[in-house]
Amino acid sequence: MLFVGISDFTAFQSAVLARTGGVTWAGPSLGEAFGMAAPAQPDEIMAACFDDLLSGQGEGAGWRQPAEGRAAAADTTKIIANKPMNTGPGGTFSIKKSTLWGGNLTVLSSLLGSPYFPQVKHGLLFLEDVAEHPYRIERMLTQLLHAGVLGQQRAIILGQFTDYKLVPHDRGYKLQSVVDWLRSQVKIPVLTNLPFGHVATKVLLPVGAPAQLLVEGRDAMLYWG
Repeated sequence: MLFVGISDFTAFQSAVLARTGGVTWAGPSLGEAFGMAAPAQPDEIMAACFDDLLSGQGEGAGWRQPAEGRAAAADTTKIIANKPMNTGPGGTFSIKKSTLWGGNLTVLSSLLGSPYFPQVKHGLLFLEDVAEHPYRIERMLTQLLHAGVLGQQRAIILGQFTDYKLVPHDRGYKLQSVVDWLRSQVKIPVLTNLPFGHVATKVLLPVGAPAQLLVEGRDAMLYWG
């Protein structure tokens, strides 16, 4: 049996991983993705990924990270250089034999301290959220940071953080500010723009499965096949 879901479903996925070590899938839900009102149709890429899951042919997901400022790029290079892993020119590196896990940041952080929070070491942690301002995203990341969760991972992969609108109260603190802050706090790669979250085009990810991360410049690829 295959369990597939997103957002609040992170609670179930985390519990399964924590208590049984079983693999579930982070991906579209029936109402959120497939229950589109006519004439809208489910996203073609998402539907193709779902078909690959059903046929057992899915092996990985690739994406391109956005171009960032010179300062951010320099910070990333420094972080990668300080991490004991295979690296090469232009920010090329690979991470092998790591548990892929994560999901919705709000739900995951709320499970801290419970028996349903996975104790994953040397993992690839992916995160997404919806309708959360950047300062709130930093707050939850800070909770994971000081709980020792982030420091135990081999990479942090940020998906889509959507449906919020900056207001004067935010004082210009944006999502890139959170990424820059996070990179200053951890000595592991922090990747962005994973096509996963509350967006139409999203890949499917096996929560709890061993995976390999390959990065060459802005191009990134997750393999689990």
